[in-house]
Amino acid sequence: MKLHEIKDNDGARKTGKRLGRGIGSGKGKTSGSGHKGQKARSGVAINGFEGGQMPINRRLPKRGFNNIFRRRYAIVNLGDIQSVIDNGKLDAKKDIDATALIASGLVTHPRDGIRLLGNGELKAKVTIHVAGASASARTAVEAAGGSLVVIEKAVSDSDSKTKSKTKESGKS
Repeated sequence: MKLHEIKDNDGARKTGKRLGRGIGSGKGKTSGSGHKGQKARSGVAINGFEGGQMPINRRLPKRGFNNIFRRRYAIVNLGDIQSVIDNGKLDAKKDIDATALIASGLVTHPRDGIRLLGNGELKAKVTIHVAGASASARTAVEAAGGSLVVIEKAVSDSDSKTKSKTKESGKS
């Protein structure tokens, strides 16, 4: 094989459309953009416009809403905690909290707190600090001889202001 014999595979390179190269090319003069108007100009983006027909986003009904104050929790199962303790990444004698779970690799991002669920079996006697826990997780931790501490997230200033305003309006 020599350098002058090297070539691309068939169909590897596609030649672009040659616009504005005479009427014989089929894409001459207006280059396929028609005559005048918004779409003949560059930078046109008419998103959602359906030619005067009622757009689909206006035809379909709107249902529900997204709560912007919703709390999103990182979920951890009891079986996962037990497997990490068995692997030696967590010490059962120390308290298990968000920083310990992150260090062990069980949780990558704690979000608004960690919620403990009861899937799996817990054999170790541990103290776990979480933002929330299911009833089955609570009973399983207590059955193993451990304890569960539920910590409340600190209320931000904006939340406390709205709460105080509602209390004041309730008095009058």
